[in-house]
Amino acid sequence: MKVLGINASPHGAKSLTLKLVKAVLGGVQASGLDVEFVDLCALKIEYCNACGVCYKTGNCPRADDFYFIYEKMLGAAGLVIGSPNYIRSVSAQLKTLLDRMADAIHCQLLTGKYSVNVATSGGLGKDLQVTEYLSEVMLSFGAFVTGSVGASIAAGPEALAEAEKKAFHLGEVLAEDIKKGKKYPDQELILEENRKYFQNLVRMNKDEWVHEYEYWKSAAKAS
Repeated sequence: MKVLGINASPHGAKSLTLKLVKAVLGGVQASGLDVEFVDLCALKIEYCNACGVCYKTGNCPRADDFYFIYEKMLGAAGLVIGSPNYIRSVSAQLKTLLDRMADAIHCQLLTGKYSVNVATSGGLGKDLQVTEYLSEVMLSFGAFVTGSVGASIAAGPEALAEAEKKAFHLGEVLAEDIKKGKKYPDQELILEENRKYFQNLVRMNKDEWVHEYEYWKSAAKAS
C-alpha cells in the first residue's frame, strides 16, 4: 500500500506547498506505509484537446509525461495533492493533469482510494478555495477524502508551522483510513450518486464511448 504525493507548485524546492505535502507524507510513512513523491511541474503534460479518444479506446494519443503520473495515481492506495491558490483555483499544471483524466472520472477509477488535499495562499483563508475544490474533484473521481490542510502565508510563519503539524497528523489518519478501509457515510452517498450519474452518461453515449461502455459492462458482471 503506497501513498503518492503530488506537488503542483512551480516553485520547486522553495515551494511552501511542498512543505505541507511532505509533512503529510511524513505522517503516512511514520504510520508504516510506503510513500512516493512527484513534482508535477517537472513533467511535460499537454493540454486536453477533447478529442474523445480515451472514451473510445481507454488511451490518450498524446505522447508526453501524462501516463508516467497517471499510472502512479491509479496504482496508489492514497493520494496527497497540493497546489497554491492561483486566482481562486489550482495551478495551471494541476488543472492540465486533471483535465486529461476525464476517462478516469467517467469510469470512477479512483474508487476505493483515499485522498488528502493541501493548499497554500497569499491571502487569509484563501487556501480553502483550493482544498474545497480538490475535495470535490477527488469525490468526482470516486475517492474518499480523508481531510484537507492549508496555510495562508499572510498569517505569518507560525501559521505554516501549525499547518505542518496538522499535515503530519492528517498523514497518520490517512494511513489508518487505508489500512482499515474506513467508510465515510456522508461521502458514500455522494460517491454512489456520482457512480450512477456517470454510468448513465456513458450508457447514453455507448456508441461513441465504446471503451467506457465496455468497462461498465464488465464491472456489472464482476459484481
